[in-house]
Amino acid sequence: MGYFLVDIYPYVLSFHIMAVISWMAGLFYLPRLFVYHAERAENGDQLDETLKIMEYKLQRYIMAPASIAAWIAGLTLVFTPGVVDWSAVWPYTKAIAVICMTSFDHFLLQMRKKFDRNENTLTGRQYRMLNEVPTVLMVIIVVSVVVKF
Repeated sequence: MGYFLVDIYPYVLSFHIMAVISWMAGLFYLPRLFVYHAERAENGDQLDETLKIMEYKLQRYIMAPASIAAWIAGLTLVFTPGVVDWSAVWPYTKAIAVICMTSFDHFLLQMRKKFDRNENTLTGRQYRMLNEVPTVLMVIIVVSVVVKF
């Protein structure tokens, strides 16, 4: 099994990178949609309904499949012999940041559901601040993998 994973490594890595890019695009865009939703839409108006559809489709058809694909490809890379040096710190910092990223994704899902029920309590400013979370986590992940400290 190990040799097979080594043979397909470049393809799995490519797939992982594409899935992560798609997932990250959604993680950057969804909180921005929430900013507009919180600041400009009134419950039941046309903008409110349009944003609800946009948020749902972004999460359901782009973010969810991309996150699942990123996790599957990432775990495949973890089990590929020679890819991860478990005596280093970087695999653990990356793992913690990826778990935090996934938790943030699930948090956004809950926020979208609150908008659907007209129960949002956060302000546009709070969503702007939340929009920085994926950036910080991305920096930790990329530096961990590239620098390999």
